[in-house]
Amino acid sequence: MIWLIDGYNVIRRDPELAGLDRRSLEDGRRGLLRLVARVARGGPDDFVVVFDGARISAPPSGDGRVRVVFSRPPDRADDVLIRLARQRGAGATVVTSDREIQNAARRARVAVVAADVFLERAVQPATEEGDDRDTDDDTAGARPKRGNPRRRSREERAAQRALRRLRPG
Repeated sequence: MIWLIDGYNVIRRDPELAGLDRRSLEDGRRGLLRLVARVARGGPDDFVVVFDGARISAPPSGDGRVRVVFSRPPDRADDVLIRLARQRGAGATVVTSDREIQNAARRARVAVVAADVFLERAVQPATEEGDDRDTDDDTAGARPKRGNPRRRSREERAAQRALRRLRPG
């Protein structure tokens, strides 16, 4: 599976990363990439972190499973994420809290995980790892359900499957 991460969106959802980001964009990016590299070492998945702007320095090592992509004008990081989601399809998970990207990813049949939910899971100690099937996390947004009221939507189930794959390092 490949994780497509909206870099600045995730950074600005975490107080520690946002603090680094206020010092400099580069510090914020490095902080996020260290976190993603640690998560990448814990499992078999690949990660692509997408940022607006131009690369300033090399990302930290994630055993080659963390790749950084910078958008090039006139594209924005949002455009790049949406394009990658469409290309990857059901084998990908998009991490963002941006509604436009979430909606486009869902249309492409890609699982969507909210930035705060990803961060919560990424910093969770490995000893607290558990089965998330019975939690009430709102990972897919508030949409009215049809059918069995106890069964989660297809999108919510896909997001939960993706989150179970994360193994914090």
